[in-house]
Amino acid sequence: MMEQAMFFTILMGFLITVLLSPIFIPFLRRLKFGQSIREEGPKSHQKKSGTPTMGGIMILLSIVLTTLVMTGKFGEPTVKTYLLLLVTLGFGFLGFLDDFIKVVMKRNLGLTSKQKLLGQIIISVIFYIIYRQSGFPTEINIPFANYSVDLGWFYIFFIIFWLVGFSNAVNLTDGLDGLVPGTAAIAFGAYAVLAWNQSQFEVAIFSVAVVGAVLGFLVFNAHPAKVFMGDTGSLALGGAIATIAILTKLEILLIIIGGVFVIETLSVILQVISFKTTGRRIFRMSPLHHHYELCGWSEWKVVTTFWSVGLLFAILGIYIEVWL
Repeated sequence: MMEQAMFFTILMGFLITVLLSPIFIPFLRRLKFGQSIREEGPKSHQKKSGTPTMGGIMILLSIVLTTLVMTGKFGEPTVKTYLLLLVTLGFGFLGFLDDFIKVVMKRNLGLTSKQKLLGQIIISVIFYIIYRQSGFPTEINIPFANYSVDLGWFYIFFIIFWLVGFSNAVNLTDGLDGLVPGTAAIAFGAYAVLAWNQSQFEVAIFSVAVVGAVLGFLVFNAHPAKVFMGDTGSLALGGAIATIAILTKLEILLIIIGGVFVIETLSVILQVISFKTTGRRIFRMSPLHHHYELCGWSEWKVVTTFWSVGLLFAILGIYIEVWL
């Protein structure tokens, strides 16, 4: 029964996004919701200027509809379902505001970093309050060991760090056509397997709903992209994957399963530290995917390589949790 639920969930998520896109993309184009390309980015990206953005709206619609329909059909929504939707829609709304300010109000930087951080913290705190009132645990399990650490009320700081950190990590990774949809599909697929293994079927259904939605989006976002997800999609996906990790109590394992996002973020941090302390850059450009572009790799080669690395990380994560 649940095997059928997983199949039909991913199929529904895929079809909703694929069917919405031919309607939504021309609508975005008519509204002139085109992406502005940063001048400091790779010169080859300038030709992407004007490509419709805010396509993350389609992803969010697909995730919400698919999750609610399929959890209602094969069970019923739980607190975990609503927590997942809270963070996904909350971070997605922040991303929407950021995109709207950039694209419609023509303020290229969108929300200020302080405004975005404040919004992320508020959503994280709301999540924590509901999480604790629902009686969920505050310990963190350590991979490779049958050991956990109970953080007690300090867990709120961990939640803030995890949700904010991974939402920004996915946002940083979203710089090439198809890069985030592919890596996200792999990471969410891995957590779907792990949630299934824990019999957390509501979390598994949400996870595969995301897989279907982003694969449907990939049809139109693969190089050359016809639409970008924008911060609307990337912030939502980052918040969602961190929430799944928290609800399955596999928080630390996200460092491995979401390894591509972690490496991309570290490349930015190391680049900034190196330049500020020594005046020299470690990479030709950060995040890391731009470094390989400037080394002469084609955009498609970079993307498929990162997908492959993401798949290896996902397999490793599943192996650590299920078999070690």
